[in-house]
Amino acid sequence: MTSSIAILAFCWIYVRKYQSQRESEVVSTITAIFSLAIALITSALLPVDIFLVSYMKNQNGTFKDWANANVSRQIEDTVLYGYYTLYSVILFCVFFWIPFVYFYYEEKDDDDTSKCTQIKTAFKYTLGFAVICALLLLVGAFVPLNVPNNKNSTEWEKVKFLFEELGSSHGLAALSFSISSLTLIGMLAAITYTAYGMSALPLNLIKGTRSAAYERLENTEDIEEVEQHIQTIKSKSKDGRPLPSRDKRALKQLEERLRTLRKRERHLEFIENSWWTKFCGALRPLKIIWGIFFILVALLFVISLFLSNLDKALHSAGIDSGFIIFGANLSNPLNMLLPVLQTVFPLDYILITIIIMYFIFTSMAGIRNIGIWFFWVRLYKIRRGRTRPQALLFLCMILLLIVLHTSYMIYSLAPQYVMYGSQNYLIESNITYDDHKNNSALPVPKRCDADAPEDQCTVTRTYLFLHKFWFFSAAYYFGNWAFLGVFLIGLIVSCCKGKKSVIEGVDEDDSDISDDEPSVYSV
Repeated sequence: MTSSIAILAFCWIYVRKYQSQRESEVVSTITAIFSLAIALITSALLPVDIFLVSYMKNQNGTFKDWANANVSRQIEDTVLYGYYTLYSVILFCVFFWIPFVYFYYEEKDDDDTSKCTQIKTAFKYTLGFAVICALLLLVGAFVPLNVPNNKNSTEWEKVKFLFEELGSSHGLAALSFSISSLTLIGMLAAITYTAYGMSALPLNLIKGTRSAAYERLENTEDIEEVEQHIQTIKSKSKDGRPLPSRDKRALKQLEERLRTLRKRERHLEFIENSWWTKFCGALRPLKIIWGIFFILVALLFVISLFLSNLDKALHSAGIDSGFIIFGANLSNPLNMLLPVLQTVFPLDYILITIIIMYFIFTSMAGIRNIGIWFFWVRLYKIRRGRTRPQALLFLCMILLLIVLHTSYMIYSLAPQYVMYGSQNYLIESNITYDDHKNNSALPVPKRCDADAPEDQCTVTRTYLFLHKFWFFSAAYYFGNWAFLGVFLIGLIVSCCKGKKSVIEGVDEDDSDISDDEPSVYSV
């Protein structure tokens, strides 16, 4: 309960921090906060899933006294129902609620449109998303993962087999296919935003922003230069002659430029004298330390992901199996670190939680730096205190999709750990005693892996959702290589870029800003 309140409080602060002060809307605000909270709560389910399957067994490989078959099944079902609930809510948000609110506010921009017309139009466009969701559920429900044993089955028997498959899986395949489809989109968003954010966030913290006083001095010089150009053009018409069309266009552009520079002057003056600027200046050494820490963590993730993908390329069962790998042939730092942390409860779960939160925060940083684009067209900018309601809805939808892909990213980093946690099982080992010169078979614990008996090791529900369809796993594998490539490109770009402006976003092409004084937290 406390964690849920903390998540909601964080989401409220985050949304209010970036929300436009002029265009604040209750419904869009609640939708954004709720969607962001669902994303964070869903991400927290992975460490809970791993903990529960691990907690049912002792370190010597035996089940605990209370963990009989019925109790284990109940725990598995509880986690599965948790995934059902959260994933169903995600489907509802992505395919109905967020599109409906988005199109409602798009129609609201037209002053002549009534409330009833807005709702009807928004519902009409949202219906298309609902149809897509229904199609995904139907395809996932009736794509058989097994085939009938009897090849001479009639058409009716084949249809009956499909419904029996659907009933026996309790809709798991349908939901898994829909979620995997969204996860595939989340993979593209992670490649675009998270990979870049992992390099941009730490380097921005290390480099910091430009001095407000220095920027104000440069801005003043620009104002004087533009005013001189305006006076030069106006002087051509002092004798009553009309200005040529070329000079008129140039004059209009210069006057627009002058308005922007004066707006920047007001913002810079406000920020230069604010207490928040002085407070941020005092925290500068701490930001540098955090930046160095984040870039080291990013390099750790990238190295681990590269080694894991290389292991799959060399030792996996191939593309037809979704590049499933049995055991770990090439160790990576995270895969080595997690088993060590398992010996001290709950360090491994804390690390998994930190990894998830790191992916979320770097995704947020990537979205802020890049903005929201549709191919080569920029749709929205994400700016503190100046973000439109539609942009916030896009932001939350992107984060929802990225969170879905985060589970597979962590599986790529530590596949065996995500599958079985810290579970061990017993195997017979022949031990020779020198005194008696005979062999004795004794059970010894071994870490659970793909070769373990099904009744000895419990697979996490996360893994079942991730690997229900092999072709999605194959797509995720190639997506990991693209993720590594974009990270390296983003790292080079972030290193080459100079310091950010202290009032970045206040320029002539920014349609989301106002002439009002900025928030004190905009630094």
